[in-house]
Amino acid sequence: MKSTHLLLTALLLTQPLAGAAPFSFNGDEVADAASGLVWRRCAEGMSWNGSTCTGSALNFNYEDALRRAKTEAATSGKAWRLPNVKELASLVDRRRREPAIDSTAFPETPSESFWSSSPYAGNAGYAWGIDFLNGHVDGNGRDNNDAVRLVRASQ
Repeated sequence: MKSTHLLLTALLLTQPLAGAAPFSFNGDEVADAASGLVWRRCAEGMSWNGSTCTGSALNFNYEDALRRAKTEAATSGKAWRLPNVKELASLVDRRRREPAIDSTAFPETPSESFWSSSPYAGNAGYAWGIDFLNGHVDGNGRDNNDAVRLVRASQ
């Protein structure tokens, strides 16, 4: 597991720094022009009040995180989903810590691990996540309770 973790971390760290591409804002959504992705501005469980994210992030095990994305897609009519690990890692800003993310684009992001949809090769009990305390890639047990940030393709 350790060699897979090191290889993925090295691959993701060769990606450009987050923040290099311009973000644009539309209420509670953040569009990334470079990737063509639209992100929820707040972690699931938090709400956008017009200037910041309020409330507390909810934590989900892996299966519940996937269900949350499907529920949000069905109720909003937008194709929200859990990001893959590479997409989620694109939000890491290595110039920042606690949280390691652009706080203008994603205010009040908890400094904790967020789920990706990417399964952990070789161990069905794990999936990849990103710890926004420091931006590290983590292989997390699917029964862990981690935060969720949803993404969709721009329309």
